[in-house]
Amino acid sequence: MIFLAVRYLVARRRQTLLMLLGVFFGSAAFVLISGVMLGFRGYLVNQLINTSGHIHIAAREEFLTDHSLDASFYGPLARVFWRVPPSGRKDSAMIEQPQAWYQRLKADPRVVAFSPQLTAGVLFSKGKATATATLIGCDPEQQVRVTTIGDYVTAGRFQDVAAGGGRLALGEELRRKLGVNVGQDVRVSLGPAGGVVPFRVAAVFTTGNRLLDELSYGALADVQKVNGTPNQVNEIVVRLADHALSAQVATTWAALSPEKVESWDQRNAYIFDVFKIQDTVRYSSIGAVMIVAAFGIYNVLAMTVMQKRRDIAILRSMGYSTRDIVVLFLSQGLLLGLSGTSLGLLAGYVISFYLETIRLNAGPIESGIAHILVSRDPSIYLQAAALAFAAASIASILPARAAGRLPPIEIIRAGAE
Repeated sequence: MIFLAVRYLVARRRQTLLMLLGVFFGSAAFVLISGVMLGFRGYLVNQLINTSGHIHIAAREEFLTDHSLDASFYGPLARVFWRVPPSGRKDSAMIEQPQAWYQRLKADPRVVAFSPQLTAGVLFSKGKATATATLIGCDPEQQVRVTTIGDYVTAGRFQDVAAGGGRLALGEELRRKLGVNVGQDVRVSLGPAGGVVPFRVAAVFTTGNRLLDELSYGALADVQKVNGTPNQVNEIVVRLADHALSAQVATTWAALSPEKVESWDQRNAYIFDVFKIQDTVRYSSIGAVMIVAAFGIYNVLAMTVMQKRRDIAILRSMGYSTRDIVVLFLSQGLLLGLSGTSLGLLAGYVISFYLETIRLNAGPIESGIAHILVSRDPSIYLQAAALAFAAASIASILPARAAGRLPPIEIIRAGAE
């Protein structure tokens, strides 16, 4: 049957080539579009995971209800009905019992490292240049274990922030605004009413993300001094051995204390909604190409069945069964699907290397992504093969069944007449 199927395909070279190209372009397009989308997605997820930590333990958030303030104003047994009930949030500025969290994290084998932080909004000044930015106090030695901030340092060493004496690591965007370099001093204050403290720039980092590059890091003790909150922290950043467990671990920890505990994927849930939309568009667009290719295969095979009615009758009279005839025409579609899919996957794989040579020079993304990122995850090729082969198979079933149902006696009589 395979030999006859190949002979039929070779006999109709033009139609065979058109059917082959339909499956070829569909599978190649799926590989390339999916590779580019998933390549950028992988970069974005890697940034979310490694630059900000796996789990964030922050000061508690409390939303006011109708009776949240009853006890505060009228005693513990009061039940007040307000004309205008309280609303909004009543957040805590600091983590209430950080030492308890430190002990819990040290005892958990899933935790690789953690870094307590104190985040404060401060005013930087250098001569006449000023900039408002976020100053993050941390343990520099632990911070480079929890995040990959140390990998983005372009001048100095991030760990030098721990040397004491008021040292900072500045993001590149913030450094440009102030016009400073490593070894120079800047003045830091909490605003017009706060004191002014001199800091020396010990390191500069560039992540390619404008928001991250406007941050600054200092030693935890120095930032606590500037903020006027000694021994207090408002966030603990945790790194796990397996980032896939982040949501599960964060949910478990959230039940142990009033602090707000979120994993990296919970904090960025909106991004995953965008990913779902991308997947829908990806499958829909390539699905449309595959449907067009499937219709082409169906039409050509259906016409072949009509043109080869005498051949079918002869084969049936020679002893070929209905099943053999179905296999004959079904195998033509499967051969086209297999050949077109294989060539499409190969072409997509080869072209993906060329796409990676295309440089990106648009806006701030240039410093983060130098060229197009393409994923070559095996699941992409498996999905493309399954989609293309399924389209070719489904398109071949109906013509093959129709060929198997043709009555050979009536075909021979019609030909004799």
